[in-house]
Amino acid sequence: MTIVTIALGLVGLGIVVFFHELGHFAMARLVGVDVEEFSLGWGPRLVSRKFGATKYTISAFPIGGYCRMSGEDSYKRAIEEGLEDFPREKGTYFGASPIKRILIAFGGPLMNVIFALVVYTVIMASGYEVQSWDNRVILASQYDGGAYPADAAGIETGDRIVSIDGSSIRTFSEIQESISLSAKRPIELGIDRSGRLLGITIRPELDKDSGAGRVGIYPWIEPVADSVDPDGAAALAGIMPGDRIVSVAGVRVENTMGLISALERDRPPRAVVRYQRDGVESEATLVLSYPGGDMADLGIGWKYISRSVKATGFADSISLGLAETGKTISATYRGIASLFMGVNLLKAVSGPARITWMIGTVAKNGFANPSRGGLSVALNFLAVLSIGLFAMNLLPIPLLDGGSITLFIVELIRRKAAKVKTVLRYQTIGMVAVAALFLLSTVGDFLFFSKK
Repeated sequence: MTIVTIALGLVGLGIVVFFHELGHFAMARLVGVDVEEFSLGWGPRLVSRKFGATKYTISAFPIGGYCRMSGEDSYKRAIEEGLEDFPREKGTYFGASPIKRILIAFGGPLMNVIFALVVYTVIMASGYEVQSWDNRVILASQYDGGAYPADAAGIETGDRIVSIDGSSIRTFSEIQESISLSAKRPIELGIDRSGRLLGITIRPELDKDSGAGRVGIYPWIEPVADSVDPDGAAALAGIMPGDRIVSVAGVRVENTMGLISALERDRPPRAVVRYQRDGVESEATLVLSYPGGDMADLGIGWKYISRSVKATGFADSISLGLAETGKTISATYRGIASLFMGVNLLKAVSGPARITWMIGTVAKNGFANPSRGGLSVALNFLAVLSIGLFAMNLLPIPLLDGGSITLFIVELIRRKAAKVKTVLRYQTIGMVAVAALFLLSTVGDFLFFSKK
């Protein structure tokens, strides 16, 4: 993890957290609760200016921020002074009605949704490139010998998945997206097999390492070089963009999986490759390296499908942004639900370090490839992360916004505030739960980075 990756990751995470705190601030002001201080960042104060009752601060570490409302320290005061109830002065957090406190707690997650909606709307308005593989598929079992739902359902290598649950499918990314969100749930596939349309019902299995659904298929990628690394094995052997690999190490290949499999089997230091250029076949010798383990580094970028997506106007941008926001919220809650289906939590749950690394990596690649939709990908990742913060914070776990909302709803129904001791026990449960989750995700992060 480079310094640039870490820095970009922290900035991205900080943006999402800042807007979350901004939501709490805006809602508190809206319902009449005084805000003592609103800060961009954490740590020692660099600049502070007071406007009205609120001090606005820029702190030394401008990542995230905080919103300190009047009366939030009432909890500490009540414990120290042995009070049974919280001090409830006018204009303070605990002096507000339960409904107002619910709105304040909900304000942070709500702002995360608004942030995501704005980001998606901007992406749709500016347009972006969709880059993926074709909807033609290969059975994974042909290469790893496993047994998957795709085999049981009767899918064959070379089939095209043209629809899922009645929705048209054009790319492998769309296939992945639908299947990953459908673990243990039957879905209907429309299959094009050599021009013959078939209907197949399949139930994706749960991948316990990722929490996503899978059926055991790979994309069929034509072995045609789209780009060639000038210092890579292919370029040094004379292969150029547009060349089609016909065979490697004496094995005929129809797709890139066949090529990868042929080299993985024996991991030869050199391999004879036949390729086709302008209808003429030629032969070359590749000098191979295996930096990632079993997979050879050929220095070839394979040809993918690329299409432009852009809204037709402002109204269409908002409509598409709303649709994407709704889809991301649904996908996030399905992902959370999968955590209770027996997944490997050490691999499926990302901690702060892994999230920072992912944001930084996506952002770094985005700035490096702005003309190929990289910035849109980076913005999209921020929107997904913002929705994730929305969803996680609304879980009814003490210490989280959802836990506070649950407590205030109970107070509203009972028409009686919980006693300080009751809230203390409730918060203690939350502290234990959050600490356990943090420890679990940190161990998972350590295992993740130890393998990189």
